[in-house]
Amino acid sequence: MDILDRRIIDQLRHNARAAYGDIGSVVGLSASAVKRRVDRLVASGVIRGFTVTVDPSVEGLLTEAYVEIFCRGTVAPEELRRLLESVADVVDAGTVSGSADAVVHMRSSNIGALEDSLEEIRKATNVDHTRTSIVMSRLIYRE
Repeated sequence: MDILDRRIIDQLRHNARAAYGDIGSVVGLSASAVKRRVDRLVASGVIRGFTVTVDPSVEGLLTEAYVEIFCRGTVAPEELRRLLESVADVVDAGTVSGSADAVVHMRSSNIGALEDSLEEIRKATNVDHTRTSIVMSRLIYRE
């Protein structure tokens, strides 16, 4: 990847639907040169896909929270993945360093639905307890 590839990716991050000609005018290439580079970036796996981001409030997901999960003993990441994949309100999760074993980002329709999803996580035999922080207002959001 060179500087032009990085600039093309920056343009696609901003608007994945941008025309190759529009991207080319920003980065200094023809539309066909941009297309060739994008095709190469896709084929090599640098660009994994193109997506649409929908405002969660449009889908009724108005309650957002970050949940720390504390497990009993040692739990394999794959086991946590299986548990969390089954909870529809989980939008992102990862294992972490520190006292918690994992941190989960959740979006729910309301507090009751969030509580139901948390209970689903808490009832897993390897989960000791959770600590939840509900988002009051979003300050910065970057994909």
